Amino acid sequence: MAAMDAWIAPLLAALALPRYGLSTVFVVALVSATLLPMGSEPAVFGLVKLNPDLFWPAVLVATAGNTVGGAITWWMGYGAERVYERVTHNPGVAHPRALAWLERFGPPACLLAWLPVVGDPLCAVAGWLRLPFWPCVVYMAIGKFLRYVTMTALLLWVFPGAFTL
Repeated sequence: MAAMDAWIAPLLAALALPRYGLSTVFVVALVSATLLPMGSEPAVFGLVKLNPDLFWPAVLVATAGNTVGGAITWWMGYGAERVYERVTHNPGVAHPRALAWLERFGPPACLLAWLPVVGDPLCAVAGWLRLPFWPCVVYMAIGKFLRYVTMTALLLWVFPGAFTL
């Protein structure tokens, strides 16, 4: 337990919202958009509660970080598919149901990249299926932006009281 305290306390201090607000939001949003089980909404909400004037900058920075994380996940899926082809010598698709669904909707399916549980794997599958990268990123960004605006505004409405430090 002492070993964990030795590295986690300085990490949390370095990422403290009041001191490094927008950069912390970017990093947390980026990491949470990979396949790691983490949510970035508490960081965005905390920053906006501490600094209400940062609502739009926080939403935009979180959207950018989460979109970059989604793009990284897309590339992870793309790379995994390339390795799969090399190892199996089979250019066929291993997931015909996902292919059929994503081929039907194409890059607009990445609008759903904001969804919990399925959003991050959706980005990876889009890369695996080699859906066009930039259209996927644009749709990811739109969905993630709408999520951050909605979630942050809803949380501010539900918890209107100011934080005290």
